[in-house]
Amino acid sequence: MSDSLVIIPTYKECENIEKIIRKVFSLDKEFDVLIIEDNSPDGTADIVRRLLSEFNGRLFMEERKGKLGLGTAYIHGFKWALNRAYNYIFEMDADFSHNPNDLLKLYDTCANKNADVAIGSRYINGVNVVNWPMGRVLMSYFASSYVRIITRMKIRDTTAGFKCYKRDVLKAINLDKIRFTGYAFQIEMKFIAWKLGFNIVEVPIIFTDRTEGQSKMSKGIFKEAILGVISLRMKSIFKKYKKFEA
Repeated sequence: MSDSLVIIPTYKECENIEKIIRKVFSLDKEFDVLIIEDNSPDGTADIVRRLLSEFNGRLFMEERKGKLGLGTAYIHGFKWALNRAYNYIFEMDADFSHNPNDLLKLYDTCANKNADVAIGSRYINGVNVVNWPMGRVLMSYFASSYVRIITRMKIRDTTAGFKCYKRDVLKAINLDKIRFTGYAFQIEMKFIAWKLGFNIVEVPIIFTDRTEGQSKMSKGIFKEAILGVISLRMKSIFKKYKKFEA
């Protein structure tokens, strides 16, 4: 068993899932992989089942009854990891927009450079995004700026979804109280970790838009993020943040 678990939520990722799993397992450092599968109609789960015996003890899958949201998928994975002896827990997309090679940089930042949370950041060194239309680049960049202004977090890429958490961070957050499910989930987790005093470090990455499969972005997810930030900030004015004790 590795000390590190990569959580990958999936919904309709049949084009990508085997390739991303094999790529993670080819890295110089050993990572375990947990797939959170939301009843994809395209056979994604069947592909993972076929690989389970090949990567016995390193690849795991939790199947859910439907598409329940990115945030709930990660919360499910976090709880699964905390019930086991993993010290480093990663979030990563299945579509290669997050380069698996960068798992090594995120791990090193937490394991050897005193970070509690390492963020794969698109905006810490300019704008490092490939294959996005300019309108989406601008929307994402200014959304992160908006979040930074409202929340006062000193994080350039506030909506980033490629991250490594030390175990103690996830233990300190009451995961049952996380409210949001889309991009606002990514903001909320960072915001709470920041409020609890954990050291959050951004690691530069190059984000490449998916070449296979379909994006899960929607107007509803984006709206949740915009309005959710205001809600987070307003509640934080009257709330004292304490580390969760189970």
